[in-house]
Amino acid sequence: KMVKTNCTIISNFIFLGFTHYPKVEIFIFVLCLLIYLITLLGNIILISVSILDSHLHTPMYFFLSNLSFLDIWYTSSALTPMVANFVAGENSISFSGCAAQMYFSLAMGSTECVLLSMMAYDRYVAICNPLRYPIIMNRRVCAHIAAGSWVTGCLTALVETMSVLQLSLCGNNTINHFTCEILAVLKLVYVDTSMAQLIMLVISILLLPMPMLLICISYAFILSNILRISSVHGRSKAFSTCAAHLTVVVLFYGTALSMYLKPSAVESQEIDKFMALVYAGLTPMLNPIIYSLRNKEVKMAVKK
Repeated sequence: KMVKTNCTIISNFIFLGFTHYPKVEIFIFVLCLLIYLITLLGNIILISVSILDSHLHTPMYFFLSNLSFLDIWYTSSALTPMVANFVAGENSISFSGCAAQMYFSLAMGSTECVLLSMMAYDRYVAICNPLRYPIIMNRRVCAHIAAGSWVTGCLTALVETMSVLQLSLCGNNTINHFTCEILAVLKLVYVDTSMAQLIMLVISILLLPMPMLLICISYAFILSNILRISSVHGRSKAFSTCAAHLTVVVLFYGTALSMYLKPSAVESQEIDKFMALVYAGLTPMLNPIIYSLRNKEVKMAVKK
């Protein structure tokens, strides 16, 4: 039986952010602002080019545009409130603002997990079944894959957000983070959180190791296929289309896994904050750069 206590309902949260590091704080602010602007610019260019250039009306660029759109929202949900707070000289966010921020960053992150695995499947079909590629990855299939990724991401995020926000958050409203990150908010709950943690673990396993397994299987087939290509040019072309996707995958899943599937005994809130910066800022910024620098088609389209 739960004992009812005098509980002050929390109407807003205070972020500790990087206040422990007053010397680094201004540097982090400038860095985040820069990262945010580069992310916006890079992803908007990639989306525009994919829409405007008819040569880029292929499944790969359709998924890339989705990824870019996602990254814009993802970085905006994590970094905009932080930058705004820094300018305003305050560190608070309303309860509903926190809920929205938590939901958006979870939804975008989860969608990206699914989308990256679907992009690996797309590369697999392109390299292992090149002749049937236009039939297998037709417009309808691509639209379904993209919609499926978004729906999965948005629904799982809803389940996670609800499971945490319906718990009694009491008294202490100081989040040791710069954003309403779900694990940081869970630390404020004074009742038993095992159910919420179980839900999160199940969803994390569905969205991290499972898509990663799909990606590994796709790339095992791709690799064995590439090694059978006799021409050096053909081989290097196949490698370069995959290298970009693999770089993004390693960056994204590496940081995500280290945050969500590490043992909870590891008390490393400070490391978590810096990991979240990489996860929310660096990866979305590097995605368009990685994809376009390695890509003649994108370079040509941008020049046009």
